[in-house]
Amino acid sequence: MTSASSSPPPLPAPRDVRLRLAEPTRFGRTARRIDGAWWPRSDDLARELTGLLGVLPRAWGRISSVLVHGGIWQDCPERMVVAGCTVHVGRADSPTAPHTACLLALGRGRYDLLVVPSATAEAEAELLMERAVAQGE
Repeated sequence: MTSASSSPPPLPAPRDVRLRLAEPTRFGRTARRIDGAWWPRSDDLARELTGLLGVLPRAWGRISSVLVHGGIWQDCPERMVVAGCTVHVGRADSPTAPHTACLLALGRGRYDLLVVPSATAEAEAELLMERAVAQGE
C-alpha cells in the first residue's frame, strides 16, 4: 500500500510573476489611481495571488486584504495563508473597475493594480502594463 503525498503545487518563482509598478512619489505613493499592473498567467486566483504577494515591495507592508472583481475570478477563496499570514480575499462586481485588484495593508494604505486578463496576447499585455504605470496617467 502506498500513500499519496498531497503537497501543494510549487509557488511561481518571482521572475514568473508578471508585474510592473509605478514609480512612487517622494511621499511613497503614486500620484495616480493605479499603482501598478499585473498580468496573471492563469485564472487560478489562489495560486496567482500567492505569487503576486510574494514579490510586492516591502515598503507596501503586509497585505492583509485583497479585493478582486467577481466576474473575472470565478473561484475566489475567502481567506488564504501566504507566508504564514492570513489574507482576506473579497469579491466585488463593480462595473466601473472590472480589471483591478485592490490590496490593503494595515497602517500602510491601499494599492490598486490593473489586472490584465491572462489570455491577453503578449504584445497587447505589455502595452497595457506600460501605459498603466507611465508617468502622468
